[in-house]
Amino acid sequence: MRQITYILLLAICTSSCISNKRLTYLQNLPGNEPIGLDELIPFAEMEYRYVLQPFDIVDIDFASSNEELTKAFEFQGARGMRGGMGMGGGGGDIFYFTGYSIDQQGFVELPKLGKIKIAGLTEDEAKEVVQTAIDDYFKESVFVKLRLGGIRFTTLGEFGSSGTKVIMKNRATIFDALAMSGESNILAKKNKLFIIRHYDGGTKIHQINLNDRQLLASPYFFIQPNDILYLEPMRIRQVGSADNLSSSLGLILSISSSVLVLFALLSGGL
Repeated sequence: MRQITYILLLAICTSSCISNKRLTYLQNLPGNEPIGLDELIPFAEMEYRYVLQPFDIVDIDFASSNEELTKAFEFQGARGMRGGMGMGGGGGDIFYFTGYSIDQQGFVELPKLGKIKIAGLTEDEAKEVVQTAIDDYFKESVFVKLRLGGIRFTTLGEFGSSGTKVIMKNRATIFDALAMSGESNILAKKNKLFIIRHYDGGTKIHQINLNDRQLLASPYFFIQPNDILYLEPMRIRQVGSADNLSSSLGLILSISSSVLVLFALLSGGL
């Protein structure tokens, strides 16, 4: 009977443990060319450039030596809101209030200029379209600046927090997204992070391995606006209301010990 008890405890401990190899980021995995410390890792060459899509929010600003011209294109208080909220560094979505939303047909509506279609264009191409429209409207020079209102992405699954978030940067890595999302749960499959990415005319699902150091040279190392990140859970699930795997294991062992002690007492009494 004792042998069965020991085997049972050993099975519980073994099945409840997770190898560090499944938890550690950026390892030199077997079969890959090792990447050493301080070694320069070139960024992956990417032909893909993000194109603006319906429901994106873009920040469009104008500058001219004649301030009266630029005031005609500024929503009341918008510039002041950029200064007040942007300097706070809290990562808030300031462009939701101060930017221009692209409608379902791909147009933005600008004061004086009316509706201009910019969906399907890159940021630089959209800037040139708006610049041409304003040059046709004014004889004096007005400089146009157009950019996306931050990088919006959504996290689902075994993250510290799920939902839609905004990184106020022009470029962000997958680890920027993980850090903003409270990193990943200990029970997440770090070798299977799915990226649902929007392209012009459709969507693709990509899979990356956070355990693999080769990720640094991957075209998916940098996230794109509107990416959806999904982390699958491992088969091992938490028990009861335990907050982590250690407390779950402690709960299992505690219950098992109590059962064994009770069994021993009852057996001795018989």
